[in-house]
Amino acid sequence: MKVLMINGSPRIGGNTSIALAEMVKVFEQEGIEVEVVQIGNKDIRGCISCGYCYKNGKCVFNDPVNELAEKFEAADALVVASPVYYASANATLIACLDRLFYSTHFDKTMKVGASVVVARRGGLSATFDELNKYFTIAGMPVASSQYWNSVHGCEKGEAKEDLEGLQTMRTLARNMAFLMKSIALGKEKYGLPEQEEGIATNFIR
Repeated sequence: MKVLMINGSPRIGGNTSIALAEMVKVFEQEGIEVEVVQIGNKDIRGCISCGYCYKNGKCVFNDPVNELAEKFEAADALVVASPVYYASANATLIACLDRLFYSTHFDKTMKVGASVVVARRGGLSATFDELNKYFTIAGMPVASSQYWNSVHGCEKGEAKEDLEGLQTMRTLARNMAFLMKSIALGKEKYGLPEQEEGIATNFIR
């Protein structure tokens, strides 16, 4: 089994990395392969709704998003993590996720999703909700923990002092591991849920 973790922070070894590293320890103990990709320091532009991906199966912009698409398809779970600078997720991460979810047409049903947010003080719950919406539009079960998936810290390294936050990360990873393994067993015995053909309703006539 494999987890793809996307770090939206531009800071190498920052507080978001500390939060994810706590999860990595648990995944490795559970025998789950982990790949962490840091994109907050990359040049990633937003979606322009050009429709190229529908004709060609990938985004028109040849940047890290297309590389992540292949990794996402191969993974059993996805963790997206962001620092909170202004009551929202990092803009680079949002640009990445908009294009990653929109341009990929493989079935994401039952891939486990989890969001992780890090801030000095406020904006955590709003950002947490913002990131979870990517999973819920794609049929992905959202993993929870003993508290909202958040860690506090401002200056680099301060997240190590948030013991409750780090425990929340460990619990989240354990819950994700359980969900991934349970879903794998369920798929083997029952298969995936039946899907109806999509219906798009336009309320403007």
